[in-house]
Amino acid sequence: MDKLDLDSLEIINNPEKRRFELHIGDKMAIVEYIPAKKNIVYTHTEVPPEFEGQGVGGKLAHHVMEYARENGLKVQPLCPFIAAYVRRHPEYNDIIW
Repeated sequence: MDKLDLDSLEIINNPEKRRFELHIGDKMAIVEYIPAKKNIVYTHTEVPPEFEGQGVGGKLAHHVMEYARENGLKVQPLCPFIAAYVRRHPEYNDIIW
């Protein structure tokens, strides 16, 4: 399988379904969330198995954390993947709820 060109993949916010979506062909990686006033709770991350280990989850995690920062939201990372990402990226400690 060819290496993914992560820079060419766009992440969209789907507020109706309360998730961020990254489409890869006919597959989709997601981060689900619950909005909570000026906070956001990230509850679940899912990457199709064939794309695991290729940076898709990291791209999503970076995006959702930057989304929170840009929108003045505090983050509660209930999702184990997002929580692990935050532990590896202390630059987000100031927006953890």
